[in-house]
Amino acid sequence: MIELDGSVGEGGGQVLRTALTLSMITGQAFRITNIRANRPRPGLMRQHLVAVQAAAQVCGADVAAAALNAQTLVFAPGRIRGGDYQFAIGSAGSCTLVLQTLLPALLYADAPSTVRISGGTHNPMAPPAQFLAQAYGRVLAAMGVEIGIELQRFGFYPAGGGEVLATVRPCAQLRRIELMERGERRAAYAEGFFAGIPASIARRELECVGAGMGWGEAQLRMRGLSEEQGPGNVLLITLEHEHVTEVFAGFGEKMVRAETVAHNVVRQVRRYLASGAAVGEHLADQLMLPMALAGGGRFTTERLSQHALTNAAVIARFLPIQISFEEGEGLHTCHLHSPV
Repeated sequence: MIELDGSVGEGGGQVLRTALTLSMITGQAFRITNIRANRPRPGLMRQHLVAVQAAAQVCGADVAAAALNAQTLVFAPGRIRGGDYQFAIGSAGSCTLVLQTLLPALLYADAPSTVRISGGTHNPMAPPAQFLAQAYGRVLAAMGVEIGIELQRFGFYPAGGGEVLATVRPCAQLRRIELMERGERRAAYAEGFFAGIPASIARRELECVGAGMGWGEAQLRMRGLSEEQGPGNVLLITLEHEHVTEVFAGFGEKMVRAETVAHNVVRQVRRYLASGAAVGEHLADQLMLPMALAGGGRFTTERLSQHALTNAAVIARFLPIQISFEEGEGLHTCHLHSPV
C-alpha cells in the first residue's frame, strides 16, 4: 500500500485527487494522512468527499474512513467500469475538480461513460468549466482522447446549483505530445458572464479588458444568463493558438470593483503572453498526469507553482516516470520520461 502524507508540499486537495485517479488506473491501494493539512479547514470538504465516493463507485473500491472533515483515508481500488454516472456535491464545491479526478481513469474503463456532476462550476478556487472543456480538453484530444465536456448550467459561489456533463470513450494508449511553443494566435476574446446582477458590472469588466489588451468590440462579448443561475459573475479571456488554448478567469465578489477583477485577469494574460511559454500556470498543473500516463512528454510553462511540484511528486509514487524541471529565459520546461 502506498503511504501518502497530505501535508507535504502544497498540502491541498490535489494530493488526494491525483492519488485517487492513479490508484484507479494502476490498481494500487493507498493510505493518505493529514488530508488538506495546509488549509484553514483541513480534512475532506464536500467536493473532496464526493470525489472519493465517485471514484469508489467507478471502480468498486473498498474505502475506509471517508467522511466529512476526515483527515485520513484508505482507498483500495477494483476494476474501472464504464457507464452512466451522476453525482451531486450538494454545495458550491467544484464540479470540475471532481470531474478531473474521474476523466483520466474512465479512459481505461471497459465501455464508454457519461458523467453528470452538479455543484459549483465557477468559483475562485478551481478551474472554470470552460477551462476544462477548451484548454484541458484540447490537450487530451491531441493525445488521442475522445471526450466531450458540456456546461449545462452555471453554478456560482456560494449557491452552486450548476451542472457539467462529460462523455468519455476508452483510450487504450495515450499519444505522447510535446507543447514547447504555443504557435500563431488564431483567436482571442473576452466574455463577461453575469446572472442576477446589473449588466453594467460585466460591461465595465469588458471595457477594462478592451483598454488593457487593445481589443475592439468584436472581441468583447456580454453573456447574460437567466436570473435563477445567479447571483454571479465571471470574466473569461480565451486565447486560441496553433498548438494550445488557454482560458484565464476572474470572479466577481462582493466589495471588489469590476475594474479590479478585470485588471487581475489582464495581468495574468499579459504575463503569459510575455513569457513565450506554451502553457500557463494552471494548465501546467494538469498536463503532467496525462503525459505521465502516455509514458512521457514535455512542455514549457510561464511559472511552476507549488501545486504543480506537489502533483509531480504524487505522480512519481504511482507511475514509473521521471519528472524534471529546468528554468531558462524566463520560462520553465517540464520533462517527463520513463527511467532507463
